[in-house]
Amino acid sequence: MADPLYLSLWFSSFDAEDMLPTTLSVIRQFPFSAQLPGISAIELHPVSWNEATILERRFRPGIALEEAAEIASDLLHSDYAYVFEAYWDLWTLPEGATDWSVQPWPVKFIVRGIDFDAGAFEQEGHIEIDFGLDSSFLHEELQLTSAAEAKVRANVQKLVEFTSQVEKNSGARARLLWSESDETLPQKLISRLQRVQ
Repeated sequence: MADPLYLSLWFSSFDAEDMLPTTLSVIRQFPFSAQLPGISAIELHPVSWNEATILERRFRPGIALEEAAEIASDLLHSDYAYVFEAYWDLWTLPEGATDWSVQPWPVKFIVRGIDFDAGAFEQEGHIEIDFGLDSSFLHEELQLTSAAEAKVRANVQKLVEFTSQVEKNSGARARLLWSESDETLPQKLISRLQRVQ
């Protein structure tokens, strides 16, 4: 069964003036889609997720990261959350298709001020990256042939490289790759790949 997959990041300092530079250092590590490059959407949420957004903008084509940061910079507050959406390219086998292809998949960067939603960052991270469902990395619905295994491994490698780059270059003091399942992505992946052998 597919579960949402997240990467949570915590930083030593995340005051309002630290939020955007830190967020930029994380998103700069991201391998943007060649087909849909740039930031495709921005949302600003005041106080908690229960409040209406004060800004929502979509961009086609996507805009440069620095331009997105400039839009958010006018409304920096420690009790706001900022959501930046972008795409990266993953191997996929569309339903009914016989050939794998590289397709853009959405990823959300959720940036929480320290006073947003009663300090939700303590559990969920100052920055939480929502990769969508882990099915993009497992393809549990498919018979895993050696060709399919290579595509699954390529997607997982992209995830591993990104999380490693974030750890090295963003100044995060802690990180956690997690899902809502009791079983972690590495556990699911090992189980999945062992069935091929």
